[in-house]
Amino acid sequence: MFHKEGQKIILISLFLVAIVVFAADYFIPIYWLKLALQIIAILFLIIILQFFRNPKRKVIKSFDDILAPVDGKVVVIEEVEENEYFKEKRRQVSIFMSPINVHVTRYPVSGQVTYSKYHPGKYLVAWHPKASEENERTTIVVKTPKLGEILYRQVAGALAKRIVNYAIKGDSVHQGEDAGFIKFGSRVDLYLPLDCAITVKLNQKVVGGKTCIASIGKNDDA
Repeated sequence: MFHKEGQKIILISLFLVAIVVFAADYFIPIYWLKLALQIIAILFLIIILQFFRNPKRKVIKSFDDILAPVDGKVVVIEEVEENEYFKEKRRQVSIFMSPINVHVTRYPVSGQVTYSKYHPGKYLVAWHPKASEENERTTIVVKTPKLGEILYRQVAGALAKRIVNYAIKGDSVHQGEDAGFIKFGSRVDLYLPLDCAITVKLNQKVVGGKTCIASIGKNDDA
């Protein structure tokens, strides 16, 4: 299954690849050159298809747990000052997505959207320390029954040129459902209450809608 955000690109890619394959077969008499062009075109299509894949996942919903919003690798776990919405210290967990990861953003918690804002910005590499504050990004806050307000931020990377965000202020949302999409390389930051117990480690690979990022409990540094 493919994400709806990739439908137009997939159709265009199919059309262009078909043209290249048939044109090469008709116009290029040199066998190895014809075959090379056809293979390159098909590989390009495979890359596009795998990038926009949207695997269906059975999510075990929990009001006590915060699930990974995306697939990727944990690159930041630290206490920071969140200056846009909370204006206080929070626990930041950042997940970097490479171009080969699934790029669907999923709601990490269930609740009501209380804040959703788009910020234009730069396109620094997604792991740059200033990417969270200077890159193109969206900030979304979901108010939960047990954990209070949880903020997650979609951050564009050097290749990402479009962030798609479905969260609208006032919406009731459900953990694990599609919350958006970031095209071609990016990261997502979570800003969590200080008393949450972080359940992942640096460089750990996580799966969106499956891996538990944090739970209600004592601070894991206590």
